[in-house]
Amino acid sequence: MSKQYDPDIVSVIDEDGKEHTFEELDRIETDKGRYVALLPIFDDAEEQLEDSGEIIILKVSEEKGETYLSAIEDDAEFEEVGNLFEDRLIDLFEVDEEVEE
Repeated sequence: MSKQYDPDIVSVIDEDGKEHTFEELDRIETDKGRYVALLPIFDDAEEQLEDSGEIIILKVSEEKGETYLSAIEDDAEFEEVGNLFEDRLIDLFEVDEEVEE
């Protein structure tokens, strides 16, 4: 039996009212908060080719029943959460780590 890939798609509206679409790769919760790792999805193939391919990590918060995603302002918090996602995603997607010289 083969595994069927069924991505979680998330639409986010930024402060300018522009909608962005992402694939949710993972989510984690730490003692500092909840976080998601997102990968942009593009309608235009040229935009996709120009994209850096970097994963976007955002903090999840709730206010008055609404869910908000925001940038992680604290560098140490971002590094800690980024390392957690990196470890999890390497295991999840069976990524071979490249050796940096």
